[in-house]
Amino acid sequence: MMRPWFFGDDSGDELVLHDDRFFDSDPTVRRVARNLYDETRRLPIVSPHGHVDARIFADDSPFPEPAALIVVPDHYILRMLYSRGIALEGLGVAPRGGGQREQDPRKIWQLLGDHYHIFRGTPSAAWLDYELYHVFDVRKKLNHDTAQTIYDQIDEKLGSPEFRPRALFERFNIEVLATTDGAADALESHAALLKSGWRGRVIPTFRPDAVLKIASPEWSEQIAAVGRAINEPIPDYPSFVEALSARRAFFRTLGATATDHGVEEPYTERLPDDEADRLFTLALAGGATAADARRFEAHMLMEMARMSIEDGLVMQLHAGVSRNHNRPLFERFGADRGADIPITTEYTRNLRNLLSAYGNDSRLRVILFTLDEATYARELAPLAGHYPAVTLGPPWWFNDSIEGMTRFRQSTTETAGIYNTAGFNDDTRAFCSIPARHDLARRVDANWLAGLVARHVIDRSDASRMARALAYELAKHAYRLGDASCT
Repeated sequence: MMRPWFFGDDSGDELVLHDDRFFDSDPTVRRVARNLYDETRRLPIVSPHGHVDARIFADDSPFPEPAALIVVPDHYILRMLYSRGIALEGLGVAPRGGGQREQDPRKIWQLLGDHYHIFRGTPSAAWLDYELYHVFDVRKKLNHDTAQTIYDQIDEKLGSPEFRPRALFERFNIEVLATTDGAADALESHAALLKSGWRGRVIPTFRPDAVLKIASPEWSEQIAAVGRAINEPIPDYPSFVEALSARRAFFRTLGATATDHGVEEPYTERLPDDEADRLFTLALAGGATAADARRFEAHMLMEMARMSIEDGLVMQLHAGVSRNHNRPLFERFGADRGADIPITTEYTRNLRNLLSAYGNDSRLRVILFTLDEATYARELAPLAGHYPAVTLGPPWWFNDSIEGMTRFRQSTTETAGIYNTAGFNDDTRAFCSIPARHDLARRVDANWLAGLVARHVIDRSDASRMARALAYELAKHAYRLGDASCT
């Protein structure tokens, strides 16, 4: 097999994860960071937002093979490989409507090995190296020459009971894992898990995006699916609001504590009921425009906040991303293939209507996420540092990185503190990356806190309390997942 061209060589094939990785080179900071990390490394994992399929735990079947587990579901991996000219079909991704794709998992895995060098210096490499080393006991670097040996090593382990989904869930010390589910989802896997007697806590999250975007070509079918879920037609706007309320209540019976909303801009506007009804009726007739959809979604964000005050579901708002930017790729392969691109985002004016109506009510909790780092200090930290209802979500997507997490803490803490933030969530589709992502976050936060200790901004005892809060307590508190002292 021909070796791929790349800068550098493969000298030093041993996979070594340094105990002090990601810590500052200054010995004073590094020593404190190491001690803080030691205090948090074994805390349970709270994963309150992510995209792992609950079915894998309901079925508890062996994972099929390494490529299907590690490569195909991870859009961080797919996007980088695609950027180097590797076709998604060659990575095992099936085109929409059928079509040829690579069926041999060894060839898919070999492509990852051949191009693993492109991940150097990225969080993906940090996560993948952790998975290989700590989850699968691999001690060789993944590259062109070692790919098949490593494949065999992982494949053999996946056949053992210790590597079934539930066993790994327990081994990873996951206390709770939240999935993300559409408004019409029947949640059969969640119901099956509750009946199974297994003690692992896997809960749904209500995501109604598809039924709020009234100009989307798929909107009519999405509304019909919600109608089927409640066994009632949805002929008008009042019945639509009642249907969403009913679906939220159903999600809560299966453990949901949050909703999630993905928007390009966080625009909010309260419409008169007759205007909302007019837009809904227009959409049913297929006549809604993009401008209509913008106003309707803005109004429904207000409604979602109102409902959250009534039922207690935490409201997550993911804004600032142009989803599926590569339209030809989206049309061929669908969403979540790594083609989401950040955009400039404004929060202060866009959220004013919602926060004027509900932001002073402590019963509401809105967790704000962004891909626009410029808004951290200018808008998001001041909003969270003022409104009782606002909490800052952790760095997300491209910002979920070693330097990105540090920039977030540096930009927001002086204005909002850490107790107006939601700790950390991994937001992953790749199940085995969960402990890797939380380990990296705990190391980065320990290092940041150690820097504050070294500069005498906080003392060592405060740093210990803050490290525990960032690693564990804040996520439990923000998502209403149980008692968490957060002091």
